[in-house]
Amino acid sequence: MYLSLAEAETLVAEALRRNRVSPENARSVAVALVAAEAAGQSGHGLRRVPAYAAQAKIGKTDGFAKPQLVRPYPAVLRIDAGNGYAYPALDLAVAELSVIAREQGIALAAISRSHHAGVMGLTVERFADQGLVALMVANAPASMAPWGGKRPVFGTNPIAFAAPLPDDEPIVIDLALSKVARGKVMAARQKGVPIPPDWAFDHSGKPTTNAEEALAGTMIPAGDSKGAALALMVEILAAGLTGANYAFESSSLFDDQGAPPALGHMIIAINPAATSAVDTAQRLALLASEITQDPNVRLPGRRGQTARRLALSEGIDVEDAVIAAIERL
Repeated sequence: MYLSLAEAETLVAEALRRNRVSPENARSVAVALVAAEAAGQSGHGLRRVPAYAAQAKIGKTDGFAKPQLVRPYPAVLRIDAGNGYAYPALDLAVAELSVIAREQGIALAAISRSHHAGVMGLTVERFADQGLVALMVANAPASMAPWGGKRPVFGTNPIAFAAPLPDDEPIVIDLALSKVARGKVMAARQKGVPIPPDWAFDHSGKPTTNAEEALAGTMIPAGDSKGAALALMVEILAAGLTGANYAFESSSLFDDQGAPPALGHMIIAINPAATSAVDTAQRLALLASEITQDPNVRLPGRRGQTARRLALSEGIDVEDAVIAAIERL
């Protein structure tokens, strides 16, 4: 079924509102999940709605939480998401951090007691749209073992980065530190299809093509030992420095069992005007031009940006089963 973005947002917001989520939080979540769907990231899109709603209904996630902000240092914000969804806290971070970065040259937001960070490229791109460079990290429930181990300690722990370009869309880099995002395995399980053998290990540490076994096992790090080391770095930044739960302390984002996930995120926003005496915009444009001289090369972020433009005019194609699951809520 094809839905306009507005129709999809209304569908999601209404489903959440009927499951103990405030109208403003439901709207924030709906906009983010539909944007993910429009960008071609269905694993972070509408498939998440049933789990989100179930968690709010039972109280694992506080659908009425209002993120609380303090500013302990001139360039630092601490945001307590209140065991609610991540998106209201991220909306607050984008609004406040952008102002501070322009004032101070650099600004940092440490977000605690949060939830699924979604497609983080969409968050950092909002800073780049305002002329800022942004870096974001987040941890996730444990699904990846330290290199050589079998017991999950880290999450897929994504990293996202965005930088503005003059008279062009920003460069946006968004990657999980597993070979693929765990949401893709979840989507494969929902569709009942196999996964490639290099995505995940089963509980005994052997490669598997079964999505159910993969979710019970561990994800394979991108770059093997290097990816596992980067996951540790993100765990320290996103949880160790924010006071959030570590991945191994967090509950699942896919069901309504256990305590709130209480995950952490960190965002750093940089004002390019503060970092160099030369025209940084033109320097970034030069680098982008050099990269794209090869006709086979595309700047990171372009695929999602193109998909979102198309979705604005044509809507998004959502599987009937996904829409039916949301409507049942």
